[in-house]
Formats: sequence, C-alpha cells, structure tokens
Amino acid sequence: MSYTTQMDAARKGIVTPQMETVARKENIRVEDLMERMAKGSVIIPANKNHKNLDAEAVGEGMRIKINVNLGISKDCCDVEPELDKVRAALGMKAEAIMDLSCYGKTQEFRQKLVEMSPAMIGTVPIYDAVGFYDKNLQDITVDEFFKVVERHVMDGVDFLTIHAGLNKHTAEKVKTAKRLTNIVSRGGSLLFTWMEINNAENPFYEHFDRLLDICEEYDVTLSLGDGCRPGCLYDATDACQVEELITLGELTKRAWERNVQVMIEGPGHMAMNEIPGNMMMEKRLCHNAPFYVLGPLVTDVAPGYDHITAAIGGAIAGASGADFLCYVTPAEHLRLPTLEDMKEGIVATRIAAHAADIAKGYPGAADWDNNMARARAALDWDAQFALAMDPVKPVEYRKSSEPEHKDSCTMCGKMCAVRNMNRVLEGKDIQLDD
Repeated sequence: MSYTTQMDAARKGIVTPQMETVARKENIRVEDLMERMAKGSVIIPANKNHKNLDAEAVGEGMRIKINVNLGISKDCCDVEPELDKVRAALGMKAEAIMDLSCYGKTQEFRQKLVEMSPAMIGTVPIYDAVGFYDKNLQDITVDEFFKVVERHVMDGVDFLTIHAGLNKHTAEKVKTAKRLTNIVSRGGSLLFTWMEINNAENPFYEHFDRLLDICEEYDVTLSLGDGCRPGCLYDATDACQVEELITLGELTKRAWERNVQVMIEGPGHMAMNEIPGNMMMEKRLCHNAPFYVLGPLVTDVAPGYDHITAAIGGAIAGASGADFLCYVTPAEHLRLPTLEDMKEGIVATRIAAHAADIAKGYPGAADWDNNMARARAALDWDAQFALAMDPVKPVEYRKSSEPEHKDSCTMCGKMCAVRNMNRVLEGKDIQLDD
C-alpha cells in the first residue's frame, strides 16, 4: 500500500519508519501512536526530501519539544555564523530549527541547514518572498507567493508557518480593536499590509486548497500561524486573537480532509493567569491539534531577560496542554541573537519543557531529577555534572571557586547540610570549627 503523508499512512494502518523511530523514543506502542496521528492530535513533521531526519512527534501524550529560531537578515547576512548556531543547537538537543531568513543567500542557507540537520526544519516562506523577488511587497503576486512555498518544500523543510487565518474579516477587527501593539507577527504584518494595499483577500486563505496540494505532495506539516498573537499583556485574549483561532480551527479540518498534518501557533505575550484558559481554548477550537507557543512572555518589562519571562510562561503553557515551545533568547525585541544568546534561550526553554513534562506526568520525566537528587545527596560532583541539562556552566562555576573541603562548596563549607547529614547518619563526628 502507498501513502501520501504520515497522517494518511496512520489512517491506512501503515507503519512508517518515522513512526517506528518515534514509538521507540517515546516508549509508546506504535498502534497507540498511529491512533493519535490518524485523528490529528499527534504529528510527525517529515518532508520526503529531508533524508537524514531523525523523526520526532509533537502532540498528545508526547514529550514537549523545543524549537530554535535562527537565520540571516539584511543586517546580519553572513551564513557561517548562523551555521555555527545550527551546530550548537543540535548539540544542545533542540528537536526543531526554524529558518527565519529574510535576506541574502536564503536558499543556500536553507539547503545547508536541511542537509546537516537531523532535527525537523521549519520556515516562514513569506519572509523569504520579499527578499527573493527584490520588489515591493504590494507587487508580489499570488503565484509568486506560492512559488516560494514550493521552493521551500522542495528543499526539504518539514513544516511551514503560514498565516492563513488572518483573513479580511479578522483584519477588519484589527483596525477597530484599539490594541496597544497592533500586529507584532512579522508574517502577519506582511500579509495584512499586502491585503490592505491590494484590497485583496489573504492569498493563503483564499487559495488554501492550493497550499494543501503542495503539503500533501511533499508530506509537509502546516504550522498555522497566529498573525494576531498578542504582542503585549494588554492585547492578550482579545477578539482579534480569538477570531483568528476560530478560523484556524476551520482550516485544520480542511487540512485533515486531505491528510495534511497541522499544528496551531499561539501567543505571544500573556499574563500567567490567562495561560491555562488559552491552552484549553485552542485545544477546543482547533480540535485537539498540537499547540506550538512562543513563550508566552508573562511580563512586558524585562528586555534583556525575556528568555526568563518566556520560560515562566512556557512551563505553565506546557503543563496546561501546549505541545511545542519556541525558544526565546535574552535578545528578544533587541537584536539578532548571538551564539551565547541562543544557548541561554535553549537552556531556558528546555527547563520550561522539562518542568512541564514533570507536571503533566510524562512517563519517566522525573527520573532525571531523581538521579540528580541521588548524586547531590552523595556529593558526587562528577555525576551531577553529567546529569546537568547544561554541563558546561556548573563545571565552570565549580572550578572558579574551589572549596577547602572537596565534599562541600565555597558557600557553605563545613556547614554544608548534605555533608553533615551524611556524616551524622553514618555515626561520624562533625567538627564545624577550624
């Protein structure tokens, strides 16, 4: 039997190599995995042209995955530094990389990225369209938009962010909403501008079936973008955001009719108390499709530290139903992230994802923490470093301030609680004075 997409295979009872890989990683019966894929609550983004993909699943019952954004821009158009980031991101166990390139040798970078990366790859084709055609946004035709989409999928990207839900009806709400930050989505703002200048419908909404044709042919997952995501706390959960989410739910059903896999993108900036409700609303309105969130950032006043504001929101979101976290770096809102910014963002987002996995009871998630607890109780520093999410920093900290007694640290010395509890329970004498 043949199949078009991973969803089609699941519905036909065909076990693909990608399903076998995921079932092994997630320690789940392949039959249970296929059942969830068939109904759309789990996806395996896997372009037929991405030959070295080490498949991962996103969705119901799966471990929360993280995505790393990178790419070249007009101000930072050197490919090599971004490829260095790719190597570092892969080394730090990111499951996905999104290429947000918008200027320069975008196809060269994208092709190298796909070739070297076993992680799943995503792109936002509309970013590439403006630079590729070197013409004013309003002069790009519908056919030209779709040619860029085709070029991306032919190059092997596994999922596409397409802001198909920002149609003319929702665009009218944006004009009257009195938002503080209007539209902060780059793709959403580009499409809104194109629609306004040309007095036309969103081409990806109007010609959604054409988009599905492309995705079905290459088995590319649609990441339905949130063009109206809130860019500040004030704008969260307003009519624009919810209206677009309803449309994305309708488009999800249309995609599933064609066996095209879908995930939904979500906010954004949002107060902590609103996050659980938003996760529930997305799952309800979008029929339990996997949810991919940026943060959410839980306060607007911490530029330079937004990897922290996002990790707080990401942990709450993941524990409340989000399936996929997009990393945020300390450079958010300020500049293209450096390699060090990227590392800080990855670690913060991995912490959020792991904390959420523990909270939602993912099987075995807490084993890692229990092993660390045992290593700490034994004052086994080497074991602690080996278990650390980022082994480099704790090793550097330890070496930078070495204690007199190797079974303690320079904060507590002989007053180390763990050291003294071990000694007293072993019947040994404790001397706190010198």
